[in-house]
Amino acid sequence: MPEPVKKHISILAHLGLFYAAAIWGSTFFMVKSALSGVDAVTMVGYRFMIAGLIMLVFLMIRRRSVLHGLGRAIWLGFLLWSLYIPQTVGLKYTTASNSGFITGLFVAFVPLFLRLIFKRKPSLMEVAASIVALIGLWTLTGGLHDVNLGDILTLLAAMTYALHLLYVDKFLKADLDPLVLSCQQFFIVGVLSLLTSAILGLPFEITTASAGRTIVFLAIFPTLLAFVVQMLAQKVTSPLRVSLVFALEPVFAGLFAWTLGGEPFVTYRAIGGLMIFAALVISGLPVPGRPKPARSAS
Repeated sequence: MPEPVKKHISILAHLGLFYAAAIWGSTFFMVKSALSGVDAVTMVGYRFMIAGLIMLVFLMIRRRSVLHGLGRAIWLGFLLWSLYIPQTVGLKYTTASNSGFITGLFVAFVPLFLRLIFKRKPSLMEVAASIVALIGLWTLTGGLHDVNLGDILTLLAAMTYALHLLYVDKFLKADLDPLVLSCQQFFIVGVLSLLTSAILGLPFEITTASAGRTIVFLAIFPTLLAFVVQMLAQKVTSPLRVSLVFALEPVFAGLFAWTLGGEPFVTYRAIGGLMIFAALVISGLPVPGRPKPARSAS
């Protein structure tokens, strides 16, 4: 039996996850704006390489081994790359609020992948949440006639988002160092992205100062700090609890897009987003009379 998590540690973990959800939600309209000054794939490469270099310096100062658990970090890095490339490219074709809300659909995939990959049967509440989330996505996009390439790419990102969260839980509960794992996956995402840019002949230039500032901001706050916080929090928190807190991300994305991002408020999109948010909340509710699920996805 694992030792119970102390209350103050649990509170700090949840506050950290709240920060991650808020900062990730704030970046959708920023990324969309910056894409006029830098290629989407190249942007992902730069932000993760910068984050990786900062973390590498920290680990070297602390004399940590940066190669331990590299095999599992390669898989996590590939999943994270498969998340950020379609999500960032998708922002060229869809709105920031749409991207944020559809990304939030990852919570509907968490119970599905728990059943298919980790062999844990989803609860009635988790099944209900998936159905509500799908209806919300339909409402959000206005039906098939309104679905564009950006929405489809973002939905793929949501699926890899769920996989990444679950495998992070599995590897961290196997006592891998969260800081080392963060550094490794940052470099893997950065290398894969820049290699993709080189193979496809995509431009490496940053043509506007605002795009450069955005990349630095993305590297430090929603990449370096947010992912490290997620890693540390998942050491003491279940994946379903993490997904419930991250349910706030699409809400923040819509709020930032409709306010600071200057996007028009569309009622049916807001209703769809609220339905998805409701689904995320439902997914974390226990079924009466059933024991709570185990903390680890493994």
